[in-house]
Amino acid sequence: MSETVVSLRNVNIYQGNNLVLQNVNFEVNKGEFVYLVGKTGTGKSSLLKTLYGELSLKEGAASVVGFNLKEMNWKKVPFLRRNLGVVFQDFQLLTDRSVHENLRFVLKATGWTDEKLMEEKINDVLDKVGLKSKGFKMPFEMSGGEQQRVDIARALLNSPKLILADEPTGNLDPETSDEIMQLLMHIAKDFGTTVIMATHDFIVINRYPSRILKTEQGKVLDSSKVESSVA
Repeated sequence: MSETVVSLRNVNIYQGNNLVLQNVNFEVNKGEFVYLVGKTGTGKSSLLKTLYGELSLKEGAASVVGFNLKEMNWKKVPFLRRNLGVVFQDFQLLTDRSVHENLRFVLKATGWTDEKLMEEKINDVLDKVGLKSKGFKMPFEMSGGEQQRVDIARALLNSPKLILADEPTGNLDPETSDEIMQLLMHIAKDFGTTVIMATHDFIVINRYPSRILKTEQGKVLDSSKVESSVA
């Protein structure tokens, strides 16, 4: 049996008092790569924010990496996020310090204290994203693709079961987008890390086909259910 990393049952998602998505039902298993698509304003961001605890869950049942979202409060959110990696479109790296120091900052902020273990972890994640020799560089000395790799390395620091990637190829040229997609697919397949990637880029989806969750007219449509009902 596959390990379920994300499970939503009869979930209604609100932005303030507005019902954005209703009766959301889906599961995502260990090592799966899933696209999240949908026009702006259809609830894609609200769904992502619910998964990482920024929006509280009012109705329905949901668990993410073993955490019950119904029981989430501001004290528990940091523990949820330590088990998640979030990759942003705009990198959000600290511009006044090197790549190595960016990663060290996150480890210290999430409770790491052993200098030797921190060094080992930083070298490990930089190696995984193909930047082993670039730790000394400042973010502004790197290309957009390299900065996105640093962002992915940062997301891997606490060995998350789940990576939420929000438009990770949005600011990149096609060739660099390909490199980032290959890296994310490799992380899912070879490390067993679940990846949910929000994107508008249908060229990327066509080149790297995978399961799709689509926000549309207040619903979340699941391509795996469509395919299985046709088969």
